Amino acid sequence: MIRRIRSHSPLAVVAGGVLLISLALSGCSSDDDAGGRDGGGRSGGGDATAHGTDADIAVLKGVTVTGDAGSAPTLTFDQPLTVTAVTTLVVDQGTGAPIEDGQSVTFNAASVMGTDGSTVYSTWDSGSTQDFVMGADGYDTLSNPLAGANVGARVLVANPTTGDVTGTGTADDTVTVVTIFEVVNARTLPSRAEGEAVTPEAGLPTVTLADNGAPSIDIPSGYEPGDDLVVQTLIKGAGAEVSADQSVTVNYTGWLLDGTVFDSSWESGNPISFPLTGVIQGWTQGLTGQTVGSQVLLVIPPDLAYGDQESGSIPGGSTLIFVVDILDAQ
Repeated sequence: MIRRIRSHSPLAVVAGGVLLISLALSGCSSDDDAGGRDGGGRSGGGDATAHGTDADIAVLKGVTVTGDAGSAPTLTFDQPLTVTAVTTLVVDQGTGAPIEDGQSVTFNAASVMGTDGSTVYSTWDSGSTQDFVMGADGYDTLSNPLAGANVGARVLVANPTTGDVTGTGTADDTVTVVTIFEVVNARTLPSRAEGEAVTPEAGLPTVTLADNGAPSIDIPSGYEPGDDLVVQTLIKGAGAEVSADQSVTVNYTGWLLDGTVFDSSWESGNPISFPLTGVIQGWTQGLTGQTVGSQVLLVIPPDLAYGDQESGSIPGGSTLIFVVDILDAQ
């Protein structure tokens, strides 16, 4: 999965507060999912807007959310607040357009400590929204409660979290982090790059596209990449230029030099959104300056990928090849 590129977290970035929001969204700090779209979880009291155990949902229903839509809300609750597993509750269904599977969903969010209600991080304060793809793998915690909801919806997520939550540099005991999400927008994106074809330089891996746009590659016999990053635009999109501080939504496939596929969003059937500040350097450098709608071939040397470190099925010292379709940037 793309998580390997993003430090094993669906929206992992440098700022710890944003990472906590990401953990709340993905539920990856708990072994018990709040309920996948396959019905793996359960709702308390037959309430389809709540996911988790009856006891944990009762705890989350004790949180009072105040503040007008579009502004930073205030969370009030009895302290300390604790839950046993990731728990979600829709507190406002929203009044905007319906949210549909496959759409790019833009949201504001704020995380507070269940121990004392102190704010850990807020996108309302930072002025930087985040995005995810509705229904994509790894986002069940937010996709589930938003099924049937509308733009403007608000969702509470309580997540028992471990690690350096308080930013002291040492691991904390398990604490519950409460996050409020508010959907700002939901847009239907193209599934593939669209634009003007570009003739690539000779000697590079050759890219062939399936009818649906999924790429495959033919690596020339004896191909030996150099030490520098290779960035080859294959399709030039007509959209805005991507900057390094943006989040992008992409479809992509990654290969090792022997042609082995180690990761592909095409296989899951959903594009992926992530900030360019939270990926390997080869992606940050290679996609910055490209335009939305473009398809880009990246040949990334080890020092701009994982160096000598093994990452999942990627051996240490690997040169990585990607074909990336840039569908959106915000």
